[in-house]
Amino acid sequence: MSLTITKFIAKGLDTLIQGEPVAILLHGYGADERDLPDLMSSLPKLPWVSLRAPLSLESEGFAWYPISQSLKPLESDVRHVTESVWNWIDDYLPEDSDLILIGFSQGALMATQLLRSRPERIKATVILAGFMFDGAMPGDESLLKTKPKVIYCRGLNDQLIPKEAIANLNSWLQTHTKSATKTYPGLGHSIDQRVIDDVSVYLAGQLGKSS
Repeated sequence: MSLTITKFIAKGLDTLIQGEPVAILLHGYGADERDLPDLMSSLPKLPWVSLRAPLSLESEGFAWYPISQSLKPLESDVRHVTESVWNWIDDYLPEDSDLILIGFSQGALMATQLLRSRPERIKATVILAGFMFDGAMPGDESLLKTKPKVIYCRGLNDQLIPKEAIANLNSWLQTHTKSATKTYPGLGHSIDQRVIDDVSVYLAGQLGKSS
């Protein structure tokens, strides 16, 4: 499978200071690069880019991998799309810019993929209503030693992510990261102000900024 990131929107990349972190926004299934940028107005100020997933859907929107695999994608699909995102990053972002990953649902899987493949590039990871690829990745051994701080936010009324996927992600986070897991009564497969507030506090701590 040949995948290429061709569309994105960004803010602050043209005035990027050497070594300044950059947020990478990774939307969910059926959405596009316009889905998450509104979050940035409520989070600590930093340059950001929102990528469009490479697979166009027949109905509308885009996906990171074929939905036929749902929450259990094929290893080959995950590997190829992860490589395509890293290729975009290598082409467009400086090597000395650490990355802030913010992913929702299928995009949250992509956030964990980037963390698990090149953990040394990642400054912070935000997992929103997410799940993960259930297989080994090159950076897993390194993460067992470094255990970076990650935030995982999910609604208690989320009907799209099954308990098995939640348990799998929580188990991995507990062994490979210092995870702050936040749950929200009444919230489904979505993001609300409670989530935004918690993410803002987490990022402020990771960046050493006031939110």
